[in-house]
Amino acid sequence: MGDKANAHPGAAGRATAADHPTSVRNVVLVGHCGSGKTTLVEALALTAGAVNRAGRVEDGGTVSDYDEIEHRQQRSVQLSLVPVEWDGIKVNVLDTPGYADFVGELRAGLRAADAALFVVSASDGVDGSTRMVWEECAAVGMPRAIVVTHLEAARADFEEMTRICAEAFGGDDPDAVLPLYLPLRGPEGPDGHAPVTGLVGLLSRKLFDYATGERQESEPGEDRLPDIEEARNRLIEGIIAESEDETLMDRYLGGERIDVKTLIEDLERAVARGTFFPVLAAAPAAEGARQGLGTVELLELVTRGFPTPLERTAPRITTVDGAPREPAVCDPDGPLVAEVVKTSSDPYVGRVSLVRVFSGTLRPDETVHVSGHGLADRGHEDHDVDERVGALSAPFGKQQRSLTHCIAGDLACVAKLGRAETGDTLSAKDDPLLMEPWQMPDPLLPLAIQAHSKADEDKLSQGLARLVAEDPTMRLEQNQHTHQVVLWCLGEAHSDVALERLRSRYGVQVDVVPHRVPLRETFAARSTGRGRHVKQSGGHGQYAVCEIEVEPLPGGAGIEFVDKVVGGAVPRQFIPSVEKGVRAQAGKGLAAGHPLVDVRITLLDGKAHSVDSSDAAFQTAGALALREAAAEARIHLLEPVAEVTVLVGDAYVGAVMSDLSGRRGRVLGTEQTSGGRTLIKAEVPEIEIGRYAIDLRSLSHGTARFDRAYARHEPMPAQVAERVRKQAQDG
Repeated sequence: MGDKANAHPGAAGRATAADHPTSVRNVVLVGHCGSGKTTLVEALALTAGAVNRAGRVEDGGTVSDYDEIEHRQQRSVQLSLVPVEWDGIKVNVLDTPGYADFVGELRAGLRAADAALFVVSASDGVDGSTRMVWEECAAVGMPRAIVVTHLEAARADFEEMTRICAEAFGGDDPDAVLPLYLPLRGPEGPDGHAPVTGLVGLLSRKLFDYATGERQESEPGEDRLPDIEEARNRLIEGIIAESEDETLMDRYLGGERIDVKTLIEDLERAVARGTFFPVLAAAPAAEGARQGLGTVELLELVTRGFPTPLERTAPRITTVDGAPREPAVCDPDGPLVAEVVKTSSDPYVGRVSLVRVFSGTLRPDETVHVSGHGLADRGHEDHDVDERVGALSAPFGKQQRSLTHCIAGDLACVAKLGRAETGDTLSAKDDPLLMEPWQMPDPLLPLAIQAHSKADEDKLSQGLARLVAEDPTMRLEQNQHTHQVVLWCLGEAHSDVALERLRSRYGVQVDVVPHRVPLRETFAARSTGRGRHVKQSGGHGQYAVCEIEVEPLPGGAGIEFVDKVVGGAVPRQFIPSVEKGVRAQAGKGLAAGHPLVDVRITLLDGKAHSVDSSDAAFQTAGALALREAAAEARIHLLEPVAEVTVLVGDAYVGAVMSDLSGRRGRVLGTEQTSGGRTLIKAEVPEIEIGRYAIDLRSLSHGTARFDRAYARHEPMPAQVAERVRKQAQDG
């Protein structure tokens, strides 16, 4: 790794279908927005020969500009795949969004990949969200490497950034994060800045010069050797410390010269095991150049140091009924087990599914079983259907290159799976299976919408169904209490994209309306009421009188109706009518139009007429009696209270707790967790945390996350309740 100078674009290019899992590498790029991930993907594709200098695909297809490989705006908010080939290895490069709102796309990329490249800008450093993703990868032992970009920035310092990465990612072992190469700077320009023109390989002691636009190998000058040797010795010690050969460190400390080939083999094994994390540098190619700085070294690392799909433990699988099955093995001849990691809509071919095959081989025109379970709470119906696979293809920007098959370990786009949604499992139709779903963040930002016109109303349901089928991080709610359609999103950018997709893809124009939380009403004290409904207007009249008593009950008790009528004052057949009328009025509310709860309503007395009394009359009398009882009593507005847990860095604990208090929250306690973070537990009225997903991100600089769960309804403070009542009257 780093010693090969003969890797060249002649053995590379755009990837086709792989024939064996050992010839596939699946790598996901991770990094915050602006770190240079998409530019790096473009540079890798150029170096691999997938596009030429003019930005044209080598096989004769064309794209006018290389950034047309995928619209940059789209790539900034969604997972995209660019397969290339290097040294006979197919490399599936998965580019993920850097925006926190699209962490669902990032999780999908992590699910589909077997290793991760963390892209860090030399001018911006490591942000908190990138650290959190690193910890997620560490928890599952995913191999990782670090790529430092933006070395052309005036204050870029590769050595300092390597130290920061070791501190951020190394944990208890900073020597597990070390550079494989050192940047080589050219002469200073008029502005005093010396550009990076090449790299020095620490293991090979070779200089790789990119100044001409294509990598040239040479020997470093004597003046560079002292710096090289110091960094090289530290790298060798770091590799040996992770070696499976326990005698190697003793031999090295005893003065024995360790063969470079042995070091490289140990390095590759340590990288594949996820115990050593090399740092590399990369920069895009200059205009007219054939290779970007560091891209050859990066492709070598991916193809030689990252694991094959054979080394990946597949997610747990069961039957569709939940019975456990043997783990899926990465065998092209095994039973089919594949997963939809992304769903998108194409205006010409319809729904397109990006699929990772974990076992077996997927072929066009075969019938497979599509299983989707476990996301009913997000608007996804459980489904088990057989579908015919359409064309298989490898994406390259707006183009799709046809594939004859997709083996275990590989990825492909599948057309015309009309029912398949993100997260679904594809399996043999005669042996339906279900993969354990990957962890998805809970969407906590509500977006209440309504159709803009009657024409939009007719299309809204179908548009929303397609939207949530593509994005399992979005939850669709038809709230039966507030009668609102609510899209729960991860943040403002997420909601903006959802609205734009509804408009541009599905032709649905919607209006955003204020989100309402489901308030309730209850009696603060015992009260009585009399309902009298007497009318005479020719023919049969209407006659019903009832007297009731209302008393409050503990929270969660609902509405209890008790009959204490004696002497037949209200005929037995009309007592259910009174209850029906009382309950109907309770559902409509009394003070501010919110449902009445947690009361006992006792029917004490009444009067009836032998001719004019009726079911409808007693229903009306019951409603009138309840309204009169409410007029004589103090009515409490009840608001929902949520249990909120916030995981935040210690530096932001004070700000977060102060903010929660300002939201009428009650902090129940704090708990110290690993990684210098604190778990804060609190109870907060839901009306105060509608935009908390946005505000918390701002407070914590994107490093905190929170969960919420309904706890109970409780009385709203008088001044807040009065404001809500006034709004109800004005509305």
